[in-house]
Amino acid sequence: MQVEEIVNRLKSQSSRENAEGMAKFGIQGNKILGIRIPTLRRMAKKIGKNHSLALNLWDTAIHEVRILASLVDIPSEVTEEQMETWVSDFDSWDLCDQCCNNLFNKTNYAYQKAEEWSNREEEFVKRAGFVLMAILAVHDKKADNHPFLSFLQMVKRESSDTRNFVKKGVNWALRQIGKRNLFLHKAALSIAYEINDYHYKSAKWVASDAIKDLTQTALLKRLSAKE
Repeated sequence: MQVEEIVNRLKSQSSRENAEGMAKFGIQGNKILGIRIPTLRRMAKKIGKNHSLALNLWDTAIHEVRILASLVDIPSEVTEEQMETWVSDFDSWDLCDQCCNNLFNKTNYAYQKAEEWSNREEEFVKRAGFVLMAILAVHDKKADNHPFLSFLQMVKRESSDTRNFVKKGVNWALRQIGKRNLFLHKAALSIAYEINDYHYKSAKWVASDAIKDLTQTALLKRLSAKE
């Protein structure tokens, strides 16, 4: 399937109503067609994995086509330069999160970029760093605790960022790291209590929401059972 055919198929399924609904949730990126993620996943399954096609799909600059690109790309063929190009194009939280979840977390540069991007100033680049931390905490079962302890220091450093999509990414990373195992749970809670003492409204929200989530009885039982 060629790029033109894919784009035409997606455009034929576009929905102004869906696009307007997405806008209400802060999804206001470039050239939004209003196509739901399950539809994109079904199309990606039919297309199959294809790195060069993914690069060409991304170049269309159409919101849903770019999400599709992240679904059909091959993680082992993704370069550091490609990741930097794509992350600089992020213009909405869902494009950021979809790319991180579908592709970036499976590449050889996932941990490196999580650290680097968390220190960048651009809103969706910084968010991508923390989204990667959250996703890696959930899905990389083989990693030891060390990188996540480092990530917690980055969470602490950026917890006062007032931008909504950044602070939500920081909070997400803190909560998911804390849910990984009992050791990291203790470390994450400790960081959360430290952040809670900061004189910044955003930091207090990040901390209080994480503390509420991480002190649930069901979570503590689950983590204890895993040990």
